[in-house]
Amino acid sequence: MKGRDAALDGIRALAALGVWVLHVGGHTGLMYRDGMYAWMMSRLGIAVPIFFLLSGLLLYRPWARAVLEDAPAPRPARYLWRRILRVMPAYWLVTVPVLLAWSSLDWTGWVKWLLLLQNYTEQEQAPDGLYQMWTMPVEMAFYLVLPVLAWLLHRWARGGDRPVRLLVGIAVLPVVSLTSVVVSHALQQYQLALWLPHHLVFFAAGMAMAVLSVWGKGGKAVDAMAPQLLVLALLLYAVLSTELAGPRELTLPSLSQSLWRLVLESSVAVLVVAPFALAPRRDSLRHRVLGNPVAAYMGRVSFSFFLWHAPVITLFYKLTGSPLFTGDFVQIVTVTFVVTALLSAASYHLVEESALRLSGRGSGAAPPPPAPSPQPAAPAPAP
Repeated sequence: MKGRDAALDGIRALAALGVWVLHVGGHTGLMYRDGMYAWMMSRLGIAVPIFFLLSGLLLYRPWARAVLEDAPAPRPARYLWRRILRVMPAYWLVTVPVLLAWSSLDWTGWVKWLLLLQNYTEQEQAPDGLYQMWTMPVEMAFYLVLPVLAWLLHRWARGGDRPVRLLVGIAVLPVVSLTSVVVSHALQQYQLALWLPHHLVFFAAGMAMAVLSVWGKGGKAVDAMAPQLLVLALLLYAVLSTELAGPRELTLPSLSQSLWRLVLESSVAVLVVAPFALAPRRDSLRHRVLGNPVAAYMGRVSFSFFLWHAPVITLFYKLTGSPLFTGDFVQIVTVTFVVTALLSAASYHLVEESALRLSGRGSGAAPPPPAPSPQPAAPAPAP
């Protein structure tokens, strides 16, 4: 589809499927069993950094182009309007019926969930079927602050070598994330893991890739080393799938585990996305594999897939009466995939595409927002 990168859509599709497998594995208890396979399943929350990185890459790139190529910068009001239309209609389509069916919130609770404020109040257990939604306030917070960050970076870059100064300015953001981790542990305010500063490192990695892609630097080297980078990503994912990066159970990680997890997740996300974002050779094997029509389409509907998969899993357990941490993994994977995929396709074509047309953009011009996973680096994730 014109205006899209099929391989990046393929990455988004794989990450979305990883989120779904993570939650089926959590509900069936499979990811809490012994063995490396279970540990690696429990780290499929790597989808969070990947999707946040993609947001930083795709959304900051027009501003990077404005600095480096003197192109027109996005108008903040129009940009924010498009972001709201891109996210909120589909989010409300799922959240409203789920809250009606499975929650007993008062009006303040409804306001909190409908306006994406659930991360900023006293933390309570999420309503059934909405445990994945903690990442939505993080994503929306980035949308809101990006025009300010872009303006500050633009002013900073005017003082010299623009690409280098942009990268130096962006390098401040990971320091904010590291500081957030340390502060959350020092003050025992673990809900800070649900706020944007904790995750800025992932968005910053995408913003840096946006600068490099516009600048045109590093593409040949990344292309030549693409297989090695992807193998290294797999090896680091294996390291991530150990206690070095924290427990699998509902216990809090230590400070060192949280820091290791932040570093490892950032590294894996960069190594996975860089060969496609910085060396976009559509004739390469990696692009043909991830950019195939099925994967690309799955990437386009991934936001709806993210929204619907948790309610579908929850509904399966309620209808069958199965206790949590039980159930046949293969059966639940099969049933929930088919139902979620059908709902996602309908939601995408009937709601998301209509919202995109209302915003003045065709469906091919606007990348889907991330389909994040409910697995923050700290506190420990809920199944």
